[in-house]
Amino acid sequence: QVQLVESGGGLVQPGGSLRLSCAASGMIFRINPMAWYRQAPGNKREFVARITSSGGTTNYADSVKGRFTISRDNAKNTVYLQMNSLKPEDTAVYYCTAPDSAFWGQGTQVTVSS
Repeated sequence: QVQLVESGGGLVQPGGSLRLSCAASGMIFRINPMAWYRQAPGNKREFVARITSSGGTTNYADSVKGRFTISRDNAKNTVYLQMNSLKPEDTAVYYCTAPDSAFWGQGTQVTVSS
């Protein structure tokens, strides 16, 4: 069955960086676009970034543009989210998904606090 497993979350100070990873299995990873979403307590899940199957095109939410970078390694069936200049408002559970499917990972917590 399809599995998406996120990792790399944690506690970081404002201005710091984290790199999230999402390892996929049970699917033909290289033909699927991938995306990251996040959900803060009391808020709806929101879009963060998306990448096409080849990695040639990326899209970002305005709130993270210029600070976050989505990338993928099709040989490793993994999508990444490099997060720089983190702010307290980036605190959330981060999820990866294959947008053309119904599959989501279990999420990884990112907390930005001094």
